[in-house]
This record gives sequence, structure tokens and C-alpha cells, in this order.
Amino acid sequence: MRGTAEKGFTLIELLIVVAVIAIIAAIAIPALLRARIAANEAAAIGDIRTVGSASTSYYVANAGFYDGNLTCLTAPINCIPNYPSNGPTFLDSQLASLLPKGGYSRSYQGSDTPDVPPAVSSPTSSASYVYWATPAGGAQTGVRGFATDSSGLICYNPDGSEAGTTGDLGLDAPGVDCIILQQG
Repeated sequence: MRGTAEKGFTLIELLIVVAVIAIIAAIAIPALLRARIAANEAAAIGDIRTVGSASTSYYVANAGFYDGNLTCLTAPINCIPNYPSNGPTFLDSQLASLLPKGGYSRSYQGSDTPDVPPAVSSPTSSASYVYWATPAGGAQTGVRGFATDSSGLICYNPDGSEAGTTGDLGLDAPGVDCIILQQG
């Protein structure tokens, strides 16, 4: 019975295959994570641009004021007096909800309401705004924090915290970084 050939792999052959797979995984997994972070950051920048553009359009429709309530950009008929019922909305409700999206948490702040807002503008009108996107899962979902404001400037902070802006709210306070990504 010694002369029969046994079929199968030896232990050494199996260990070599496992080692090769482990080496390939060690190379591929970090690259996939970096690609995921880059995709999350690109989506956050796209959302920042969308909010900036929507806010500028709303500004025109709202008698020269932004709004302190981001949801007014999704349903301007509920905020701007005499807004046409068939008029356009300015922002998708998912962005206005400020729920985390694509690994980023979102926040929005409008400046104080003017002392006497015009009768043709929203009661929650504001002279300026800031919109932030920061990584929700630390360095796992993104590396940089982003912001835009009523000046149209898009800034980022390389450490993932809220980026400062140079807009009307004065978020360019000491210790708050604003590295310009795009000028308005």
C-alpha cells in the first residue's frame, strides 16, 4: 500500500498560501480604507458646496437675507411670506436634517435675526451662516473637517475638528484653523 499516491497539499504548501494571502491583505486593506476616507471627504465637500449654493439662491429669494433655520431652504413657502407655491426648493431635506452622512456629522448656525427683518423675508432671517462637516468616526471616516459660510469660502482643518471660516460670524478666532480649499 505504500506505492499509492496520496492526493492533497502538504502543510508547508498550505502555510505558504496563507502567508501570501496575509501579505496581500496587509497591502490592500489600508489602501481600501484610504480610498473610503477620500470618498467620504469628497462627498462632504460636495455637500458643503451644495449648501453654499442653495444658501446663496435662498438669499436672493429672501430679500437679501440668509436663514438661521436650514429647513427653510427645503420648504421656503413655509418661511418666506408670499413665496410662490410652485417656486423651487433650494436644498434636499436630507442635507437640511443635519444627520450624519457619509461618515461626517453636520452642523449649521445662522447669525442673529436682524432687529427689523423686512416684511417680505423669513422671520428667521439671518445676515450670515456657517455650515460645518466633521468626521463622525474620527480618523476612520475622515481626516479633515470642513466648513463654508456666507462669504462663500470653503475651509478645512487637517486635524478633523471644525474648520474656522473668515465669514461674518468671526469663526477665525485664535486657535481655529481655516486652510482655504476654495474661495467663493
